This record gives sequence, structure tokens and C-alpha cells, in this order.
Amino acid sequence: MDETKHTPSTGPGHETSDINVWAIGKFAIGLVAICVISILLLLGLFKYFQSQEETATTPKIEPRRIFPQPQLQQTPVLDLRAIRAEEEQFLTSYGWVDQPKGVVRIPISQAIDILAKRGLPSRPQPGMQSDAGNVSVPTESGLGIKAMAEERVEAAAPPPTPEPVNTPANTKEGQRK
Repeated sequence: MDETKHTPSTGPGHETSDINVWAIGKFAIGLVAICVISILLLLGLFKYFQSQEETATTPKIEPRRIFPQPQLQQTPVLDLRAIRAEEEQFLTSYGWVDQPKGVVRIPISQAIDILAKRGLPSRPQPGMQSDAGNVSVPTESGLGIKAMAEERVEAAAPPPTPEPVNTPANTKEGQRK
């Protein structure tokens, strides 16, 4: 039997052969070359597809098509400014509302001042007679306002007081017990 004699090592061991640096370098150079070639091929393919798309989708010059309503606003900010300016001019100027009837529009600030001086109109007091008091309007029950007013008068009258019933509590005998 052939036995190999090993000498016992006294310290930590190490690899006796080094790695092949030249092989790892060739692999790294090859990997970088393949990446660069792939990127260049992809860029070339991208340019090719881009040129194909440009030639295929070049629009023929047509008159601008008008889409049916509702159309999108082209300049919404400017449109809003124009609307607000028109409203502001409407609220701060005089103008005719109905010229044949003599109805005019006054600035809102002046209307507020006039309303503050005159006060708001108030409702008529309950005791005061108004023109609407003579009108009979049908209601859900089918009775008009006049008929309902008569019912209210009857309902407003106090009900008759009931006569006391003779119970043992009300009599002298019930009070003695």
C-alpha cells in the first residue's frame, strides 16, 4: 500500500496555486465588449424603427378638422378671465334690464347702500289685513284658506269644561276615610 506522507502543518494553510489572472482578464474584456456591442446594436435598431415610424406616420396636409360639440377649451385660463371681467363689468355698471318697462340695473355697491338706508321689506303683522286674505286656495284636504280659517276659529275656542263626576274622593264620605 502506498501511503502518502503528510507533514503536519503548524499554522493556517493557504492555496498553493494562484488564480489565473490572464483568464479572468480575458473574460472581463469579453464581457465589456459584448455589452458595448449590444448597446450599439440596440441604438441602431432604435434609430431604424424611429425612421420607419416617421415615414409611415407623416401626415398628409389636411384642413383642420372641427370636432362636434362639446369641444375642449383651447385656453381655459384666458376664457375664465374674460368671463370674470364681464361679470365684474356687469356688477359695477349701470344698464337697462327692460327699457320699455323702465327697469334698470345699478352697481351692486350702490344697491347695498340704498338697501341699508331703506331697510329690508318685512312681513305683514298678524293683525293687519293683506290683499291675499280674500283668496281661497285649495289645499290637501280640499278646503280653501277661508274654510280653514273658520276651522281655526272653532278650534281656538276653549273646549267646554267637563262636569265633575261624583267619586268617593270628591264626596264628604270619601274625604273622611
